[in-house]
Parts: sequence; C-alpha cells; structure tokens
Amino acid sequence: MIQVEDLVKKYGGRTAVDHLSFTVEKGQIYGFLGPNGAGKSTTMNVMTGYIAANSGTVKINDYDILKEPEKAKKCIGYLPEIPPLYTDMTVREYLLFVAELKKVPKRERASHVEEILEKMQLGEVQNRLIRNLSKGYKQRTGLAQALIGYPEILILDEPMVGLDPKQIIEMRDLIKSLGKDHTILLSSHILSEVSAVCDHVLIISHGRLAASGSPEELQEMMRGQAEIEVVVSGTGQQAEEVLQNIPGIESCETEDTAEAGSVRIRIRAAGDTDIRGEISVALAGAGLPILSMTRAEKSLEDIFLELTGEESGSEEKETPVEEQSHAPVEKIPPEDTADAAAAQEAATESAERNAEAEEVTEDGGDL
Repeated sequence: MIQVEDLVKKYGGRTAVDHLSFTVEKGQIYGFLGPNGAGKSTTMNVMTGYIAANSGTVKINDYDILKEPEKAKKCIGYLPEIPPLYTDMTVREYLLFVAELKKVPKRERASHVEEILEKMQLGEVQNRLIRNLSKGYKQRTGLAQALIGYPEILILDEPMVGLDPKQIIEMRDLIKSLGKDHTILLSSHILSEVSAVCDHVLIISHGRLAASGSPEELQEMMRGQAEIEVVVSGTGQQAEEVLQNIPGIESCETEDTAEAGSVRIRIRAAGDTDIRGEISVALAGAGLPILSMTRAEKSLEDIFLELTGEESGSEEKETPVEEQSHAPVEKIPPEDTADAAAAQEAATESAERNAEAEEVTEDGGDL
C-alpha cells in the first residue's frame, strides 16, 4: 500500500528525515511514534504530497507521490494535527464542499455525505456552525473530511490530541471500526492508545527508523533479562538461602513489606529464562508460602523511551541515540554542528587576515 524508500528531508542545515524506509501493508492499523521533532509530521506531509522531499521516494499503491500526485492522492484521506476546517460553515456544508473538491460525482454527493455523517455520528450537529462545536466534534468533522471519497488509506496525525478521556475512547472505537475497511497510519503521543488500537508500530528517532513490529514483538525484542517479583511469608535470609541454589538466577534483592512476617524479593534471571516453576517449588518446599508472584513486562512506553533515548518527563535531546543492535540507528554528528565548526574556522581566518593588514598599515606598507 505505502512504500517509503530512503526518504530525506532537510530544512536548511537541519535534517528532519534521515534516509527513512518502511512499508505499510494493506488492511492494518499502523502506529507512528517518536518524540517531538523526530520527523513524524514531516514524513506524513511528504507522504501526502504537501511538501517535497530532498531525495527518496514515496509510493501509494505503486503511484509515485511526486510523479503521479493526482492518482496517489486519490488513495489517501489525510487528517493533519490541526484539522483544516472552515469554521463559518455548518458541518454538512463543509463536507459537501470537500466532496466537490474531491470530485465526488454531483448526483452522489448528498447521499455520500449522509453516509459519512452517520458513520462519524455527526447527524445531530450537521446543521451547526463548526466554530460552535466541541473539540471532540471538530476532530470527528476533520476525520469525516478525510473519509470523503472513501480512500483506501487514512493518514491521521495526532487524531486524539486535546481530547478528554471519554472523547479519546470514542475516537479509539471510531478508528478501530474504520480499520475494517481502510489501511490506517496514525501518529500519537498517547502510547496506551497506540497499543490498544494498532496492529503494528513504527518508532522513529532523529528522522530514522528505530524499531518496527507489533506491540507484542517489540516487547519480546526489548524484554532482555526477565524480572520476577515474589512476596513470601518468611525472612529475607531464609529466602536468599533457598534461591541461591536455583540455577538460572543472576541476582536477587529482598526488602521487608508493610505486612509483618513477609518479605518482597526481586529476582533477575539470566537471559530470558522462565524459572517461576523452580522458584515456586523451592520456596514451598522450604516452608516459605508464596503470597504473590509477578513477572515484570516492559510497556510500550518503556520501549519508546529506551529506543528514542528519552527520559520520562525530560525535554527532547539534541544528540542522536546511541547505536543499538536491535535498531537500525547510526550515530552521525548533526550537520549543523559541522556547519558551526566551519563558520568558526572561517571567522578565525578572517580575524587573522585583518590583524595582519592592521600591522602592515601601521608600518606604512601598502594593503
């Protein structure tokens, strides 16, 4: 459906998209993740033909977006982060206008808009001015315009931004229902919603692809060492004496719990070995009843932060993420750093030439 190959987009000396390649298959919902400034919106704008890339290709159903833009764009419905709404129109007037722009046959426009209004549950507000709608209804109207013409592919840039929890649930259900008939690529910062809605996740950092796979595949890829937390009735010393005889345990830490007579143990297993059975048998056999046992799993948020080099609550980092074995990310010095160094060198040479000229002038020589 969508093929992005070696895409590069620069703004002056800054590279927003850096040799990015990925494929979007038919009939799936893709999540497009990355920190602010990672290149998500730029990539989407190139994919939809809003801006041109410096190099690389984007093909929509085998139509090159630059060479055959009309055919390629006919396959796409696009919802930008800020929906392109005419607020002095009613919802119905606006959708009829979009249908005309998208060349829906005149005799079919009214029935087509009626279908979209019903699908997006906009019937009760269809005759209201868009300026008077709530944020949720404005977002629905933006999604409705993307659906005009029933394109095969929907590209949604932050469709849940600014919505309250109830509206987010409603938008999630809408996107899921649309996924039955459309291929969807959506970007979002609400990672729990991406995990709940998307079949496949693309994570980019500094304009490059950091990881690609289903949420389950990413969790498996990033799992690393298994961590198990056990609460037992007994003392830490008793538990450690039992656990040290179990092969496959790399380390364990104990701490007292709020409940008297029990201890919490954090166990790290070597590799990804599941040793919960051995732990249960050993502790029970030593007369240490297990009150609870859980295996720690990385959430999509943990994976996102690790792959993009971000820390929870921190500002976006300027330096590229370190090269990692699981992700096609290379450490390349930013071009603007090189430009700054060249400018500094040129300024130094100029200053030296000016100084020499002043010396010659003071000695009475010719310049």
